[in-house]
Amino acid sequence: MPRAIAIAAHPDDIEFVMAGTLLRLQEKGWEIHYLNLASGNCGSLEMDAQQTRITRAKEAKEAAKILGAKYHPPICDDLEIVYSVELLRKVTAVVREVGPEIVLTHSPQDYMEDHMNASRLAVTAAFARGMPNFRVEPPTPPVANEVTVYHALPHGLRDGLRRRVHAGAWVDTAPVHDIKRAALAAHRSQKDWLDKSQGMDSYLVTMDQLSEEVGRMSGRFRHAEGWRRHSHLGFSGAEIDPLAEALGSSCLINEAHESELG
Repeated sequence: MPRAIAIAAHPDDIEFVMAGTLLRLQEKGWEIHYLNLASGNCGSLEMDAQQTRITRAKEAKEAAKILGAKYHPPICDDLEIVYSVELLRKVTAVVREVGPEIVLTHSPQDYMEDHMNASRLAVTAAFARGMPNFRVEPPTPPVANEVTVYHALPHGLRDGLRRRVHAGAWVDTAPVHDIKRAALAAHRSQKDWLDKSQGMDSYLVTMDQLSEEVGRMSGRFRHAEGWRRHSHLGFSGAEIDPLAEALGSSCLINEAHESELG
């Protein structure tokens, strides 16, 4: 059975921009995995850090269960996702354990460092999956499978300098939007936090609007998630595109974006 893993920064990040694609892959017989690098311990104005860690772990496990994904525990706290050897050893161990053909992760350009560093760690962990001389924690044997990394669109669809980021492909998530929304709703502790800290006016409505906007960008789908494919160099022997191959007509390639890349 082919496997895909979503590697994101915080609990609820996967649900915002990646869960629909995981669900579409699952429909095609893929095994799906769920990893948030940070515990979410800073995501509350009412609970202390430890209570927030416990609460958000329970919510993330519930969300993963709703998605039908295998849950992997976080490896650090919020704002501590740094591009370090210590964290890289831990992320690489998970990638080796799963042996995915597809890695879904954040955009390399986003509005906050945790997202961008999670992206960097996911990319290098995928690169190091087959290097027997790179020590990982816990010790996990290397794997030799081909892997393709896909970057989600940033939250707000813009980079940290407010420039629009365009997708290389769109995945039709309308058929699974209700399940994606239910998984996001499992992160119930985040409603007040996001309303007060970021003015998101109900995170569920915000996700709906973002999903619909990406759908409009596709020109075809009512709800969509957008993706950019990482270079194949060092990851696979040829420029393969397993997401498009697996999803067929549910994955629309942005021909203008691809032609710009040559």
